Amino acid sequence: MGRFEIVGEDAIRDGRCTDIYFQRVVDVMEKDGVNPHVTMEVTAAGLPDPWGVFCGLDDVVRLLEGVPVDVDAMPEGSIFSKNEPVLRVSGRYRDFAVYETAILGFLCHASGVASAAAHMKLAARDRPVFSFGSRRQHPAIAAMIERAAWIGGVDAASNTCAPEGIPLAGTMPHAFVMCYPRPEDAWQAFAREAGPEVPRIMLCDTLSDEKVEAVRAAACGATAVRLDTPRSRRGDMRAIVEEVRWELDVHGYPDVKIFLSGGLSREDVVAYRDVADAFGIGGAIANAPVIDFAMDIVDIEGRPYAKRGKRSGVKQVYEMPGRRVTLPLGAPAPEGGVPLLVPCIRQGAVVARPNMDDARERVLSRLSGLAREV
Repeated sequence: MGRFEIVGEDAIRDGRCTDIYFQRVVDVMEKDGVNPHVTMEVTAAGLPDPWGVFCGLDDVVRLLEGVPVDVDAMPEGSIFSKNEPVLRVSGRYRDFAVYETAILGFLCHASGVASAAAHMKLAARDRPVFSFGSRRQHPAIAAMIERAAWIGGVDAASNTCAPEGIPLAGTMPHAFVMCYPRPEDAWQAFAREAGPEVPRIMLCDTLSDEKVEAVRAAACGATAVRLDTPRSRRGDMRAIVEEVRWELDVHGYPDVKIFLSGGLSREDVVAYRDVADAFGIGGAIANAPVIDFAMDIVDIEGRPYAKRGKRSGVKQVYEMPGRRVTLPLGAPAPEGGVPLLVPCIRQGAVVARPNMDDARERVLSRLSGLAREV
């Protein structure tokens, strides 16, 4: 351990960040000379929503690169349903057993964030959605949170450690406004000194009524006003937003947009998407429920074999217009069916490495259809 209570990359890559029982059973099996060739599949028996977004594969590929295994998976950004295998690993069990904890951790957490982002983006329809929730998570995983949110479809992220290529977005904290004698002084300073590429979005609920601050901020050059009223003080938030819109319009600022943030849920986004122009989403994305993936043996030495409650045999998922089907790997493919699990690693050599922007496009290309499906 270093200065902070975080696990280093070397410990994860070496298999030292794992559940203790994996280390113990590998030691026992080694002493007994037991090391069967197995295939393990990753599936989710249940989901928070009807569908999820598969994410975290890039870390799994980096983890297993050089390990003598074969890995097949759905491409990152694939839409999946419960009980569909999203990833499988084939090899000698002792060669990769200690990595199960990290594999599931990568996939469960990132897929949960990406899925929440996609559902939020779908709920917002044509309104921009920004990931504002990295402060709700340990800073060591900020890059993962923002990457998963970006793949899920958010339009920008707030954390400066987001992976390269993700646009950054942010406005101003309440503390900034409070450090000046008056809110106008803060807004004018921001309008004057922030870089030309920074949108002039002014926070308008720090000391007085939202509609009053919104009109005053517009007079200071705001292109948009952000309402981040604490949930305990909101009252009828829709009425507040409508009132702000009315006052901006009647005072000659019809082009000034309204940006909502502050503990927003998916239900809030649906409720306000017709009166707000953009949403900053925090915990509803960053603290999303993990996808409860499990990793189970389905084949030993070429023989279908599974524990109770799991379907034995290696499988493939096929996509066809309007439906999907999961079949044994050796069964004839359905007519027109596209196999979704594709090679990623062959005997430790990477044959296909995930691409973040391709994964994002894969999600966005499906959202309009999913709006009809759910």
